[in-house]
Amino acid sequence: MSINNLKPAKGSVKTSKRVGRGEGSGSGVTAGKGNKGAQSRSGYKTKKAFEGGQMPLQRRMPKRGFKNRNRVEYKVFNLGDIDTLVEKYQIEEFSLESLYINGLIARTDAVKILATGELKSKIPFKVNAASAKAKEAIEAAGGTLELL
Repeated sequence: MSINNLKPAKGSVKTSKRVGRGEGSGSGVTAGKGNKGAQSRSGYKTKKAFEGGQMPLQRRMPKRGFKNRNRVEYKVFNLGDIDTLVEKYQIEEFSLESLYINGLIARTDAVKILATGELKSKIPFKVNAASAKAKEAIEAAGGTLELL
């Protein structure tokens, strides 16, 4: 074997069909593209959801609702749950850092305290938000609340 007698495997190279080269070739006149219309022209492209002129699905469906971009999603903790968390994880300060270290929240979560239940432990709080009743209950229990 030498370079001058190298050739591709049989059947691996296929010659492309020459279209639009006269009627005798069998694919002249319309070059295998059917008759007139946009699809037979060069540069033709359909839109993503084009349904042949029928009203597309995304336009047939009604619009619903509204998403507020400025909404803040809080990770909520109730006062009734805090005592059990303090005992279970030995938390001295109820802060974002201590909650993150114990795997209760993600790094980017915002925390809000709500007043459901009773608070017995006297611990300081450093959170993003708290309801008015929760603030009163924390101060009544002897704790402090610092909003970040």
